[in-house]
Amino acid sequence: MAKQGFKVMDSDMHIMEPPDLWQRYIDPEFRDQAPVGVTSVNFRELRTVFPGRESAAVNPGRRDNDSGHHFARLQEVYRNHGERGWTNDCQLEAMDTEGIDVAVLFPTRGLSVLTLPDIDPRLAAAVARAYNDWMFDFCSADPKRLIGSGMLSVHDINDAVKEARRVKELGFRAVFLRSNIVNGKNWYDPAYEPLWDTLEELNLPLGFHEATGSRSRQTADWFDPNFAIKIIYSQPFEQMLGLGAFICGGVLERHPKLKVAILEANCSWVPWLLWRMDESYERQGDIFMQDLKMEPSDYFRRQCVVSVEPDEVTALHLMEELGGHLVFSTDYPHVDSRYPESVDSFLELPISDDAKRQILWDNCARFYSIDQ
Repeated sequence: MAKQGFKVMDSDMHIMEPPDLWQRYIDPEFRDQAPVGVTSVNFRELRTVFPGRESAAVNPGRRDNDSGHHFARLQEVYRNHGERGWTNDCQLEAMDTEGIDVAVLFPTRGLSVLTLPDIDPRLAAAVARAYNDWMFDFCSADPKRLIGSGMLSVHDINDAVKEARRVKELGFRAVFLRSNIVNGKNWYDPAYEPLWDTLEELNLPLGFHEATGSRSRQTADWFDPNFAIKIIYSQPFEQMLGLGAFICGGVLERHPKLKVAILEANCSWVPWLLWRMDESYERQGDIFMQDLKMEPSDYFRRQCVVSVEPDEVTALHLMEELGGHLVFSTDYPHVDSRYPESVDSFLELPISDDAKRQILWDNCARFYSIDQ
């Protein structure tokens, strides 16, 4: 397709799951416990409820989310796709509209379904399997352009290992987790080691993806119910914590071939955080980071990428200096997306064509092992 001479890969494009996905795809024994998608006037409704445990009623604070000029604009932008049920045809049309050649797909409703802290591990594993089966069918419309990222449940690490192997066989190019801790164990806990071993063995990248809302505790919960303040902090703060756990907690030292993407959290904060990590390593690393063999920033440069927003002007210097570690994202069709002008907005940025080429295609293709 090549827009203005640039091939484009979206590192983090979203689908909108049908509300009855789990009722149709989950193992029959779990059907009456499976999450159900909430429907409302919002075409981009992302809530789910677990029958018998939660109510679909909207609390007074949240009701304000479905109002205002930005909400009204997005209702019109996405009306056609919403009324057509967000099918894979809609996804491909959106890609054509933006000029996207290939997209790696992440969930919407599915971002929160496994954040229930006390969920039955067997149910959680079934929820993940059902989502991945649906995603496989969704991508079948054009498997070369629609690339799945697999859902894993860490409520039983053996289930996560098994599902990682299965989605690799399905042709998925990545798996995703929330940075948000859902089971009381930080990411450098030894309990996760079998999963990191498996992802490294399979050359299956991990996408850390956050969201504004979780059934587990999030840093930005302090701002509930003010969505405007909460969305400022929820993704970047949780992603900072996840990246810190992986680097300073020694995960990347123990797994030098494990690839990690930090998605939907901006990237302008990355240089500061790496500097802060390096400073702490210099001063206290001999006691508290004994696993590390080099500065934290070196692990980032060796194994990580981070997504940049199409109009993230505060990251202009990064696009030249850390251009090899930045990947492009539209975030379609979420509240932060610039769709249908995401690619155009990025191409207008005052950076070199070499940097644009790296960020729009080369880095993402390398990270996800896509050769087209």
